[in-house]
Amino acid sequence: MQFSGEDLTIRRMFNYIFGLYLITLGVAFSIKSGLGSAPVSSIPYAINLIWLVEIGLATFMFHALLVIIEWVLLRENFKKKHFLQVFVGVLFGAFTSLSVALVGFIPSAEGLFTGLVMTALSIFFIALGLFFYVPTNIIPLSVEGVTQAIAIVTHKPFHTIKVYFDITVVLTALILSYGFLGQLGSVGLGTILGALFIGTTVKYIHKIYAHFTGESVNLKKM
Repeated sequence: MQFSGEDLTIRRMFNYIFGLYLITLGVAFSIKSGLGSAPVSSIPYAINLIWLVEIGLATFMFHALLVIIEWVLLRENFKKKHFLQVFVGVLFGAFTSLSVALVGFIPSAEGLFTGLVMTALSIFFIALGLFFYVPTNIIPLSVEGVTQAIAIVTHKPFHTIKVYFDITVVLTALILSYGFLGQLGSVGLGTILGALFIGTTVKYIHKIYAHFTGESVNLKKM
């Protein structure tokens, strides 16, 4: 069986599912940190707080918007399979619930140091998840799909665009939260650190992998 012109191997499917799960584990640790949501969920959470839209529906709306932006950017290079990114969000939501439940036994951070440790774990797991699942070229989350699209049209490295995109998402969530609620809302110190360092962490994971294996992975393959 083939997908995107490549054999849909067990390893490829494992990397895809495992990578998605690692990202949700990172989201769960960001919640535990008490320092703000992960960048990937900051806008949906802001929409939930402002307009009381159910978080699942808010996530769906956000992902659908990103797919439209990706379509506009790629034009004739946009593939029909990319519309399925919206529905991958359903799997992502299920994994998020599972991850939050699995780390439920860990007490929420009560101090800044503990919160920063959990934020660091969040950044690491999200970056590692991206490294596993993005190169499989199956169906990315729309957040990574639009990041790939921007990287392709600007001819910039994926990890560089990831940093810029996450910062833009966080700033948008901050403007929405402060503009409508008069407070930071979904954005905290952990959200900002995630926006600044997730992309950079992906870069160094890639470098370490290449050093030990002599192989390189394509994070812009769509």
